[in-house]
Amino acid sequence: MVSNAKTIASELVPILRVYQDGTVERLVGSPFVPPSPEDPSTGVSSKDTTISPPVSARLYLPKLSPPANQQKLPVLVYFHGGGFCIESAFSSLYHNSMNCLASRAKVIVVSVEYRLAPEHPVEAAYEDSWTALQWVASHSLEDTIDKDPWLIENGDFERVNIGGDSAGANIAHNLTIRAGTEALFGGVKIWGAFLAHPYFWGSDPIGSESVFGHEENLLHRTWAFVYPAPGGMDHPMINPFAGDAPSLSGIGCSRLLVCVAGTDDLRERGIRYAEAVRESGWGGDLELFEVEGEGHCFHILNPGSESAKNMVNRLASFLK
Repeated sequence: MVSNAKTIASELVPILRVYQDGTVERLVGSPFVPPSPEDPSTGVSSKDTTISPPVSARLYLPKLSPPANQQKLPVLVYFHGGGFCIESAFSSLYHNSMNCLASRAKVIVVSVEYRLAPEHPVEAAYEDSWTALQWVASHSLEDTIDKDPWLIENGDFERVNIGGDSAGANIAHNLTIRAGTEALFGGVKIWGAFLAHPYFWGSDPIGSESVFGHEENLLHRTWAFVYPAPGGMDHPMINPFAGDAPSLSGIGCSRLLVCVAGTDDLRERGIRYAEAVRESGWGGDLELFEVEGEGHCFHILNPGSESAKNMVNRLASFLK
């Protein structure tokens, strides 16, 4: 009798399984949805574009009053969450979230589709995101080769922002560090960055992390899964407080908003991060925004709640 069952090589319960034939089964995540020429609830238009294979993105343009070509809008380059291994810029969760944010903030959103672990090394997420940010910055130059008309006609490159939630917020942090030492095309500067419930971790627990089981926590296990290198739990990618991490004084943006949630396991590291930035001597404007009684990425997972609406309004205010 021949069994058709595939052999599991490794798994990250309850998120995904990797089989010996190399296939990956994702056990959680929202379904992919197509872009829309005009979202019925927000009026936001969206479309997909290839930036530079394998990097792509979904662009969002809020409804404009005529003459549209005279309205210059802030730009947000957004990085989705999902522990570097699930979710997508094209999933329903993030499509709905970006529609809402683009509408509230009146910004052009470039939601980046970066490569995921374990099919790709986790470093690919950072490189793809940097490629997308550079592509956006390139629209400030006068040539029109491989340029998107929404960005050319309506993008304000004096107000380029980056942001993300969870793993995406981690990516946003790492890109602000890189932007502190490496120039963007056209001399574009990151105007603002927001980190919503940033995914930072480390080998040593801080605060209440030891109470809920540091190494057994899904946050710990996820990073160990996507970056299984020796000492990887204290790599500067995930631990901005590591001894060899770049100084936070070099963050390459003018304004920084750090968002935490009261019942999120990542709350204390988010607060510690904001404190460390302040103590570093960084010269920009920083705000820590906390929503009590809510969990990780509540504004994306439960967008209809009053807390979520308040959170999106705060992000919109920051982007304006």
